[in-house]
Amino acid sequence: MLEPVAVKTNLYPADADAKKEIDEALKSAATNHKRVLLVFGGNWCYDCHVLDRALHDGAAGKIVSESFLLVPVDIGEVNKNLDLAKQYKIPLDKGVPAVAILGSDGKPLYSSGDGEFEAARRMMKKDLVAFLLRWKESAPKKAGH
Repeated sequence: MLEPVAVKTNLYPADADAKKEIDEALKSAATNHKRVLLVFGGNWCYDCHVLDRALHDGAAGKIVSESFLLVPVDIGEVNKNLDLAKQYKIPLDKGVPAVAILGSDGKPLYSSGDGEFEAARRMMKKDLVAFLLRWKESAPKKAGH
């Protein structure tokens, strides 16, 4: 199971500009052959904190650091960044955290439209690792190989 956590107050900084952070992550992702992992949630959401810790620790953390750029998207009290939730097909009524994965070209590849991450505290580590492995960017082919 994913580890219980102490809640951080600034997991989703109130002054963050999610659109700008996504744009910057996409520019970096194209250069670094990574995908962008958007995590929609709020500081009040315990499961968001559980998922965040899991995405930074252990096997899942290693995959994330090697293959993804992580962008937290604050939904406030379900009144912030609603346009981004709609753009990336995140139905907030299914609960948070919710996840979207973008290719380095900015195209959405996956969106958790059925609340798959909403009960992060009950997720198994191996299931999170399998999910990340399924969506990580393939290593670029080297010339002559």
